[in-house]
Amino acid sequence: MKLIDLLENKAVTAVGDTEILSITDDTRKVTEGSLFVCVKGGSFDGHDAAAQMLEKGAAAVVCERDLGLGDKQILTDNSRKLYGELCAAWFGHPERKMTLIGVTGTNGKTTTTSIIKHILMADGHKTGLIGTIQNEIGDEIFHTENTTPLTFEFMSVLAQMAESGCEYVVMEVSSFALVQHRIGPARFKTAVFTNLTQDHLDYHKDMEDYYQAKKMLFDVCDHALINVDDEYGKRLFSEVECGKTSFSVKEKADVFADNIAISSSGSSFDLNHIDEKICVRSPIPGMFNVSNLTAAAEVCLREGISADKVISAIADYNGVKGRCEIIPTGRDFTVICDYAHTPDAIENILRSVKEYTEGRLICLFGCGGNRDAAKRPKMAAAAAKYADRLVVTSDNPRNEEPEAIIADILAGLENSNIPRDIVTDRKEAIFHALKIAEKGDIIVLAGKGHEDYQILAGMKHIHFDEREIVAEGLKLL
Repeated sequence: MKLIDLLENKAVTAVGDTEILSITDDTRKVTEGSLFVCVKGGSFDGHDAAAQMLEKGAAAVVCERDLGLGDKQILTDNSRKLYGELCAAWFGHPERKMTLIGVTGTNGKTTTTSIIKHILMADGHKTGLIGTIQNEIGDEIFHTENTTPLTFEFMSVLAQMAESGCEYVVMEVSSFALVQHRIGPARFKTAVFTNLTQDHLDYHKDMEDYYQAKKMLFDVCDHALINVDDEYGKRLFSEVECGKTSFSVKEKADVFADNIAISSSGSSFDLNHIDEKICVRSPIPGMFNVSNLTAAAEVCLREGISADKVISAIADYNGVKGRCEIIPTGRDFTVICDYAHTPDAIENILRSVKEYTEGRLICLFGCGGNRDAAKRPKMAAAAAKYADRLVVTSDNPRNEEPEAIIADILAGLENSNIPRDIVTDRKEAIFHALKIAEKGDIIVLAGKGHEDYQILAGMKHIHFDEREIVAEGLKLL
C-alpha cells in the first residue's frame, strides 16, 4: 500500500509514493519496507530506536517530535492515535463493516458480552466476540492475551470477523485499550457501562483517572446504556452527550428489573422495558447477574430482537466459565469458582451466594503480586462482610513474596473476628477448604475464575486449573 493512501490525509509526508509492506510499533517486527510507529511506553520509548529502525530497513517512521530524520519522519501529535487509524486503513476499515457493541466497567464485562452474543446468535445473527477469556467468531474459539487486543491485532481480528460474515461484534473494552487508542477509529452503536470500583490503580494514578479512561468509550458511541445503581454510573449518565438509557436492579430507571427472585438454581425477574414487562428466567444465579442480564437484554431489544427470542435465549444460557461457576463435587457441600478479584466483585459474589447458603459460606481468596496493593486490605474487609470463614492464600504472586501479600490482606481484618485460615500455597488452601466443608456449606474460590495457570516468581506460568485441583482434593477426603 502506498504511504499516502495509508495516511488518508491524517498526516503529511514528503514520500507519499513509498510502498509500505507492513506497519508496526514493535522494533522486533520491523523489516524491509515497514512503517515504524514510535510509541512511548512505560519502560521504552520507540522514538529512541527510530534511526535504528530506518537502518534496519523501515521505509519511514511516525513520531511525535522532530528526530532529525528528514523526509523519512512523519510528525503527529499522538502516535498511538495515528497508529490505530493506520491499522484500520491497512485492513480496509473492518470496523465500518459490522455493528459494534462495547461493554466497559470493572466487573460484569465478560458475562454481559457473552449473553449479548448468545442472544444475537440465537436470533440468527453471526457474531464475533472479543473478551478476557477468548475471542470468538461465530462458534469458533480463539485464544487471546488481552481483554482488548493490541492495536494491530485488534484490527486484524475485526478483519477476520468481517471476512467470515459477522454482522455484529460484541467486545469488552478495557480502560487500557481506551487510553492507548487500541480501538483506533472504531465507533460503537451501543456502549454499556456496568460499574466502576477500585482496580488497576497500579496503572491509573487514581479513581478519577480510571473513570475518565472508561468515559472515553462514550465519546465514540451512538447510544449509552448505563447502570445507575453505581455511583460512577449516575455521574456518567449526567455527563455523556450521546443518546442514553439508564438501567437498574434497585430502583425505577428507563429500564429496570423488579420482582427479583434468586436461588442456587438461577434467577427470575420482571424486566421493565419501555411500556412492556418481560418475565425473565435464567439458570445463572446472583443479583449481579440480574444486572448483567438486564443490560444484555436491553441491548438486544434495542437491536429489534423480539422479547420472546430474548427470553428463550436467556433461559438456555448457562453462564461463562469461571463466573459463578459451580464445580461438581458429588458431596453435600457446594464449590463455586469465580473470577472476583476486586473488593466490589468479591462483595457482590459473596452477598449473592449468601442468600441461598444453607450452612456456612467459606471464601478462599488471595491478591495478585505486582498489582494495586491498596486494594488488598479492602478485599479482606469485603470478604469478611458476608463470609462465615476465610481461607487466605495466594493468587498469581508474580515477583512478590506471597507472605508479604498476605500480610497486606490481613491488615483489612484487624477489626474483624471472622475465623480465618492462612494457607500460602493455593493448592493446599483448596484442599484445606474441602476438608473443613460441612453439609450445606458453600465454598467460593475467588480470584482465578477461567484462568488455568498461576504466575510465580520469575513470572513463570504453571498449569493450575481449580476444577482439576478440586477433583484431586475430593479424592483425598
